[in-house]
Amino acid sequence: MPANVIQTTNLNFTYPDKTRALKKINLNIQKGEKVAFIGSNGAGKSTLFLNFNGILRPTSGEIIVDGITLDDNKQVLMEIRQKLGLVFQNPDHQLFAPTVLEDVAFGPTNLGLNAAEIEKRVDSSLQKVGMLEFKHKPPHHLSGGQKKRVAIAGILAMKPDIMVLDEPTSGLDPYGVFQILKILHDLHKEGMTILLTSHDVDIIPLFADRIYVMHHGEVAGEGTPEKIFSSPELVKKAHLRQPQVADLLYSLKNTGIDIKIKLTVAEARDELLRILGKHI
Repeated sequence: MPANVIQTTNLNFTYPDKTRALKKINLNIQKGEKVAFIGSNGAGKSTLFLNFNGILRPTSGEIIVDGITLDDNKQVLMEIRQKLGLVFQNPDHQLFAPTVLEDVAFGPTNLGLNAAEIEKRVDSSLQKVGMLEFKHKPPHHLSGGQKKRVAIAGILAMKPDIMVLDEPTSGLDPYGVFQILKILHDLHKEGMTILLTSHDVDIIPLFADRIYVMHHGEVAGEGTPEKIFSSPELVKKAHLRQPQVADLLYSLKNTGIDIKIKLTVAEARDELLRILGKHI
């Protein structure tokens, strides 16, 4: 059985204004999984991810990342942040340098790597997200989707084993969503463990092997996409809806992608996985 790369035990987090955002979160993420955390706004998804790499510190409970227990030690935090890369929902919160190159190089430079290794990592990371030709562009000249891909490249340059993305497809058109899913699909094929949050249930069956449903700071359910979306009561409790996967597939077909329209969650997932290997 694969080892757990993220484990939380009775994880609680309360903001300074006394808002209790996480309540006794117990979860296990295995190496190589693709896991989605879904729920309405305010469910605690983003707060959970910020706790994973120590940007926020748990009020109580335990987080273990790849065998390392999170604590206040700076060396521990550095080790965890090299293993687990976090991509923020808003790329403008992550991109700050004058050029794409300098942004992606920021992390490797702080690791003290030599110039040749930094350049190698920058070019490789930008190549993987399809943004190498924008290497010398200012980030603020890029589109929203391009910014998100550069933000992913900045994390890739640190060579993490785990990538955690907060609402990576938020605000993107169908083709932009497809590009992000393609990137994540390829990274997973290379062995990366990938977690994402979303309140957009339409993309979840096309990405996730397993889902955690969050509601009011608690885990309300866990299971495969088929299991979760076959439970109308759970979906309703979390203020979500059933996926409309056919709409997404029709939108992609209209961009010229050769895709067969499927109506069930399982069929749509299989069809998208098929074409992910053929495009971009």
